[in-house]
Amino acid sequence: MPQTMPTFFVPHGAPTFALRPGAAGAAIAAAARELALPRAIIIVSAHWDTVEPTIGLAERPATIHDFHGFPEALYSLRYPATGCREAADEVLAALQAANLPVLTDAGRGLDHGAWVPLRLMFPEADVPFIPLSIQSHGGPQQAYALGRALAPLTTKGFLVIASGNITHNLRDYQMAARNNGRTPDYVRQFSDWLAERLAAGDTNALLDYRQLAPGGVQAHPSDEHLLPLYVALGASGENAQAKRFHAGIDDYVIAMDAYAFLPQQGA
Repeated sequence: MPQTMPTFFVPHGAPTFALRPGAAGAAIAAAARELALPRAIIIVSAHWDTVEPTIGLAERPATIHDFHGFPEALYSLRYPATGCREAADEVLAALQAANLPVLTDAGRGLDHGAWVPLRLMFPEADVPFIPLSIQSHGGPQQAYALGRALAPLTTKGFLVIASGNITHNLRDYQMAARNNGRTPDYVRQFSDWLAERLAAGDTNALLDYRQLAPGGVQAHPSDEHLLPLYVALGASGENAQAKRFHAGIDDYVIAMDAYAFLPQQGA
């Protein structure tokens, strides 16, 4: 029987993270090297946002360059991912078993929120990838429920990787760039509050972060970039240990924290 897999929340930063991965890139690459090879990877990106949970079924998911105005070198990057219909059908069955509505998309590729971190973590692309969308209209509660539906798959060799950012306010980035690159105080305050609540297992506070966290709304004027965290948290099951294995800030305002949710020993 395969061992229960951890789940991950990893940053994808700006698209230039693919060219300049820095310390965050090194950290997520090192974390992947410590893993047993998963049967398949469910990749949840902040940049695939749909009304209903949707599973990508493409046999050869395309590399989507869903950004504009960045260095030309980015547009030549490709990630040779493969899909797996059998694994995708198991994801479909898991969501249906949790009474969640679910759709499929035969042509969906990997957006930069998916392929940028995957290219660092699994450079050989030697594992099948199953893209799964988020639903920003449902907020943290729905994202957490989506993750809970995936939890049984972690005992079957599936690795859940959710990709977003702990803080994501592009207007504040523009202001910081004009203000001598000063990082606003809320960036560290919010990321540290989140780390403390995750360490304490305080799921109720995490789900209500917009009311309870310092700088919560400023950290996420819209919360699609935080929702993948709740998918990873939900998919980790009961009593998983949250481990922040990287903390840092890129581009003045983007917290690049990365988390592993480790299954309880003996679970």
